Amino acid sequence: MELIDGCYNYKPCFFQQSMIGFEIKVLEAKMEKVNKIQVLFICTGNSARSQISEGVLRSKAGNMVDVYSGGTFPAKQVNPFAIKVMAENGIDISKHYPKSLDQYLNKEFDIIITTCDRAKQSCPIFPGNAIRYHWNLDDPAEVENEEERLLAFRKTFNEISKRVDDLMEVIRHLNSNKGKSQQEKPFLVLNSDES
Repeated sequence: MELIDGCYNYKPCFFQQSMIGFEIKVLEAKMEKVNKIQVLFICTGNSARSQISEGVLRSKAGNMVDVYSGGTFPAKQVNPFAIKVMAENGIDISKHYPKSLDQYLNKEFDIIITTCDRAKQSCPIFPGNAIRYHWNLDDPAEVENEEERLLAFRKTFNEISKRVDDLMEVIRHLNSNKGKSQQEKPFLVLNSDES
């Protein structure tokens, strides 16, 4: 320490400077996580449509979102056809597993999307004021013939990918308004499938 103009000038050592830099990076990472849009996809089994939706959105939105998926009655495993079709499109969901919605019941989301009618009908109540959408997607796993089932999964992937492109507009809009009060936020409507 040296005395300059009646004040002690404290010069931290290299270790202290690097620790301060580390603490700033940790704080920035925490702030980034707090400011990310929270998105939840819900399906019955969390084995196909919601898993594909989660993977596609994570791939397209990157660090803009924290994306989750869950099922009202989770299956034992992610459908192998979902994993295959995602891999064909450069997205790896091979480590994904079906999750119960129970683990998310106390979490606030910005956007909640149901991907099938059964999930919409049995969807629990979540805290907060999430924007809700319903995507009534056919279940590709119900197709009997294996070759046709793969085609059905590819069709489902394409449909989800298009819907996620539309959803990205909402996410960009919400991201630009994150932290503003409810009165300050203009509202953007995304067409959802209510059929």
